Amino acid sequence: MFDPIKFLKETKIELEKVTWPKKAETIRLTQVIIIVTLIVSFYLGLLDYLFSRLVKFLIS
Repeated sequence: MFDPIKFLKETKIELEKVTWPKKAETIRLTQVIIIVTLIVSFYLGLLDYLFSRLVKFLIS
């Protein structure tokens, strides 16, 4: 049977084992994610534009 008190105690124990990243590392990794997201967004936007132009050319 589910015991919520035991669950919370075990959760606390597991959270104490976690190695949390330092503030500087968190900021750096967030910057990397933002940059990669912008690059991928630009790439996909460019592909979308090129394919839409190609389809318009083929249709007309």
